[in-house]
Amino acid sequence: MKPLKTLLCRVAMLVAVSMAAVAVLAAAEPEATPTTGLRAVESFANIPNRDERSGALFGEAMKVIASPRCMNCHPATRTPTQGEDSHPHVPLMDATDSGHGPAGLACTTCHGAENVLTYSDSIVSVPGHAHWGLAPAAMAWQGMTPGAICAQIKDPGRNGDRTLAEIHEHMAKDTLVGWAWNPGPGRTPAPGTQAGFGELIAAWIATGAACPSG
Repeated sequence: MKPLKTLLCRVAMLVAVSMAAVAVLAAAEPEATPTTGLRAVESFANIPNRDERSGALFGEAMKVIASPRCMNCHPATRTPTQGEDSHPHVPLMDATDSGHGPAGLACTTCHGAENVLTYSDSIVSVPGHAHWGLAPAAMAWQGMTPGAICAQIKDPGRNGDRTLAEIHEHMAKDTLVGWAWNPGPGRTPAPGTQAGFGELIAAWIATGAACPSG
């Protein structure tokens, strides 16, 4: 029984240390702020040049893509980020090529199928979704310009071999993408709504899927 008790004690100590680290980092996080809206597709009709209008539509969609709710799951490395300031995930994680973490410490160790309240002032809720995980490394967005992100999203070699129609379906209807508008207490939702975001992406595609400069 002694080895078992020793193991349990070590596990408890590890959990306590991890929770303390989370509390310290979370205490420094900026508070969630009220979300803003997205411009309607119709408001871009006064741009006569088709490519310019298409690029402007994508630029508006970038308000969602650039939000922490999306960027934190599209990091530059295989280490996810978290919070409004996109600081490194606590505890430090390597999502590996699978996007779901290493054996023994998968994302599902802490993240379940839905958001869960913690009843803590430091981290109000733990985010969750049935398909929680990082985007593939080829779909990293952090540190990229809107034009570079746009080009990547259109490239089948870097977007999971999706067509533009499939990209629209993913962004407009995928419930994991939709989590960005229901991220749980303590987090700022992505701007607008998923429906409005989907309409912008559809209009961007319909106008030639041109990318903004830069």
